[in-house]
Amino acid sequence: MAKKSKPMNPFAGRWRIASMSAWDQDFIDEEEGGYIEFDQKDGGQFHFGCVHGDMDCRLTTRDGEPAVEWTWDGNDEMEPAQGRGWAVVKGDELHGMIFFHRGDESEFVAVKKVKKR
Repeated sequence: MAKKSKPMNPFAGRWRIASMSAWDQDFIDEEEGGYIEFDQKDGGQFHFGCVHGDMDCRLTTRDGEPAVEWTWDGNDEMEPAQGRGWAVVKGDELHGMIFFHRGDESEFVAVKKVKKR
């Protein structure tokens, strides 16, 4: 039986975190420029402050619009951390929420990082 092909992932690529409701830009960019990145499959990663996460993503819809939801596993200042998140595209920005299991949560806005030629 032929495997059904998945549609293109509209979230794929690296997005630069432009703002977060819980932390300022200095914190977001503490170790490197904060980002969230989705691959063409069901994965991705993010980094902001001293937090790094590996994401298990699923494409879905929210209010009839394309959305992505994920769980994540990683670290916060070298301590194990886990959580979940979601995002939607609004214009040329990615808007979403990231949650730490039994901990902090933050809204975020990110802009698509354009590859230099």
